[in-house]
Amino acid sequence: MTTTSIQKAAIVTGGTRGIGLAIAQRLAADGFAVALHYAGNDAAAAQAVAGIEAAGGTALAVRGDIADDAAVQSLYATTLAAFGRIDAVVNSAGIMTLSPIEQGAMEAFDSMMATNLRGTYLMMTHAARHLGNGGRFITLSSSVIGKSLPGYGAYIASKAGVEGLVRVFANELRGRGITVNAVAPGPVGTELFLRGKQPEQIAQIVAMTPLERLGTPEDIAGAAAFLVGPDGGWVNGQIMRVNGGFV
Repeated sequence: MTTTSIQKAAIVTGGTRGIGLAIAQRLAADGFAVALHYAGNDAAAAQAVAGIEAAGGTALAVRGDIADDAAVQSLYATTLAAFGRIDAVVNSAGIMTLSPIEQGAMEAFDSMMATNLRGTYLMMTHAARHLGNGGRFITLSSSVIGKSLPGYGAYIASKAGVEGLVRVFANELRGRGITVNAVAPGPVGTELFLRGKQPEQIAQIVAMTPLERLGTPEDIAGAAAFLVGPDGGWVNGQIMRVNGGFV
């Protein structure tokens, strides 16, 4: 496929596993050529690209550290070189380590701030330079912000910062027809959520949700697809909490 035959293209960070992969697969099914950013698992990246291509889509994988300015710049440049355009950016990359504030755990704090907050800022910086007029920018936050659960302090701090950036970025792109929104999942059955949790902890969290189940990556992908698609064109500067009532 040549760049002239590509009608729309998207970047999805954290796009080779979990929620990011589900979003990339959905966008590919909706006709986007997709650049899948990933941090380091080459095998998972190759498998993700192969899966999208086997389903008739177009994809490539780009490795890099989302907290590194040069790596993010390279991600955008590689996507433009491959596809000739960028119509949507979905920033799904994120990390989560739980610990009480009393413990300090500054290494984990710094890592989450680097990936979750600095990474979002850098993705916005380069989206402002390369995203086409009428484009879409989506980043992921978290519905756990509204729960203030013990142990989530650093993670919530990083995601609260992300939500603040969304509203500012939407205002800064005035006049270009670009929408900027966040999707804030509730508990979703991914490796990121399940890691380190005992079955009784998971059951307790499920019980907080009126729908009485964990979300799926596809639940979140559907919300992202709505915001990227034509029906989401009048939604701007918003935080969409996709959480089954986990409020």
